[in-house]
Amino acid sequence: MLPPSYQVPAAVVLVIGGALACFAGYRLFRVVLAIYGFIFGAMFVSSTMAPSNTVGMIAGAIVGGLVGAAALVLAYFVGIALLGAGLGALIAHAVWQYVRPGDPPVAAIIVLAVLGAMGAMLLQRYVIVLSTAFGGAWTLVLGGLAMSGDQSTANAIANGDVWILYPTTMPDQRWVPVAWLLLGFVGMIVQLGFTGRRRGR
Repeated sequence: MLPPSYQVPAAVVLVIGGALACFAGYRLFRVVLAIYGFIFGAMFVSSTMAPSNTVGMIAGAIVGGLVGAAALVLAYFVGIALLGAGLGALIAHAVWQYVRPGDPPVAAIIVLAVLGAMGAMLLQRYVIVLSTAFGGAWTLVLGGLAMSGDQSTANAIANGDVWILYPTTMPDQRWVPVAWLLLGFVGMIVQLGFTGRRRGR
């Protein structure tokens, strides 16, 4: 759990990281992996620390973030496969919500995650563009909500709730999913048309 004075800087990091991922995720994929690895690592470690131990929590968040960033950068192809698996799991949850309430069967999540990982390795460019555009859009929306004073989002970020970064964890506002999808599509178009072309040449 981050102290209140660190909530706005955390939201700024989410906005910057989300914007980079959304609009230049393919071109800067290793940078995006490092940013998201840092965010997940910092949130995970800080959530295990006692709220009263501010210095220890911040130090743990920094160390956890650096470890997470290094892990994802070093595991470049694993990161691509994990993006595809995450996208497959997201599709499973999104589709299942229209079938019946509750979580989808574990078998369906596993199958779609495996198919997503396989597809990601075969179609790396498009999966990276799709995943970074929509993942970055969600992070950007969350950071924007936290900066604008949405208390539930700010508290979730400050409390180290890693699940707030998962797009099926929707805040209460009805416009949020629409904004996320529109921003994700714009990011995908920008990457396919401009920032995602001729990578590595």
